[in-house]
Amino acid sequence: MKISVIGGGGVRSMFLAKSLAQSSEELGFDEIVFMDNDEKKLNIYGRMAVQVVKRLKPDLNFRLTSDPVEAVKDADYIITTIRVGQDDMRIRDERAALAKGLLGQETTGAAGFSFAMRSVPALAKYCELAKEYASKNVKIFNFTNPAGVVSQTLRDMGYDFTFGICDAPSSLLHSFAKMYGQPQDAVTGDCYGLNHLSFFKSVRLKGREIMGELLQDDRLYTDTDMRFFKKDLVGHMGCILNEYLYYFYYREQAIKNILDARITRGEVIRDVNRHMMEELSSMDIEKDFENCLQIFDTWYGKRENAYMANETGIKRAKAPYHFDMYAEEAGGYAGVALNYIRAELSGQEREMILCVPNQGAIPGLLDTDVVEITCTIKDGNYIPHKISEPDPMPMELIRQVKAYERLASEALRIKSISRAIDCLMVHPLVNSYSLARELVEEYVESNHEYTEGWS
Repeated sequence: MKISVIGGGGVRSMFLAKSLAQSSEELGFDEIVFMDNDEKKLNIYGRMAVQVVKRLKPDLNFRLTSDPVEAVKDADYIITTIRVGQDDMRIRDERAALAKGLLGQETTGAAGFSFAMRSVPALAKYCELAKEYASKNVKIFNFTNPAGVVSQTLRDMGYDFTFGICDAPSSLLHSFAKMYGQPQDAVTGDCYGLNHLSFFKSVRLKGREIMGELLQDDRLYTDTDMRFFKKDLVGHMGCILNEYLYYFYYREQAIKNILDARITRGEVIRDVNRHMMEELSSMDIEKDFENCLQIFDTWYGKRENAYMANETGIKRAKAPYHFDMYAEEAGGYAGVALNYIRAELSGQEREMILCVPNQGAIPGLLDTDVVEITCTIKDGNYIPHKISEPDPMPMELIRQVKAYERLASEALRIKSISRAIDCLMVHPLVNSYSLARELVEEYVESNHEYTEGWS
């Protein structure tokens, strides 16, 4: 069986390689291909992934390529994690919004639409290649941002073999398990909403409901990514919040913090990536891999410790970072894809959180609306858990942002400037016709290489 990664030259390639190698025997993977059209990055991070696999599964057929047909040919599963335009275009997108007093965050903010203008056409090409060359039952797990808009658009384009994945909800559950000193699978929860806009209605420890005690536990606000929220807000909402909801519930504070810091998240990542690339490009990855790992640890640790720090003013604990290829895989977005594959291949039911069509699970949304929700995987199918009587406050925000995602999908599919203005106009973090029009005009122009045919 073959699994391929489109975007295999990314900074996180070693994490993917580790996950896939550790699971290869269990799941029957005998061929793994990492593909990237950026050969410089592939020759650094891809080759580091090769070294990981050599140490974990030296007999595994693992290879790198810049040929997309070679990557998808006969593939049973594909993971897509691409960044069209690289860090510089992300920075430009976010700065354009900030200049208008708007939040530019690339998944929840206005900049996400500009990113989708580049991401969707590229992903659609890979989907078409998969239809032509991959296994007839191929499944594509997309991690490319903005995952909510991308997942909705790909499904609306008829690519019903695509699934949106994100490790934020499952990572949050894992952090609760760590709080209680329990294994990861001891904590489960009912998640509903949209990507980077989801809520946990219920959290259970070994089947026992713990939401009430969890919300009162001070460790929740120090040891997990719920640290970004004030206890009074969480008590008012009465549920667990995806960390990206910070941008909605503390919008003005997020904008002020970014402006005060004088550096965006995109700029932080660009600088980290640039320094790491400069150091690694002068090294012999095969002969000096251990020292390469030390460089990676230093810079990746800086990136992780800076996660949402400028936006929130709250920093993660500065524990030294170490990539341990031999430790048991802790999850991550590869883990989300692998959980689905395990359930499909074993025939055993498995509970997990995916971005999939609603199918009546969340009242008030369309069946075709892609939502982020807890699902049961059974006989190769996903069954979204029905949410009875969802809370009115979360649902109002979910409906608003879903309206944006529907309009964004339509704009991207028919290349309509008018619909693009509509989608940003209804976005609660823009909520202005004049600002939406200015942003769309700017994004169409700055994405001119990717927006041929827009009118």
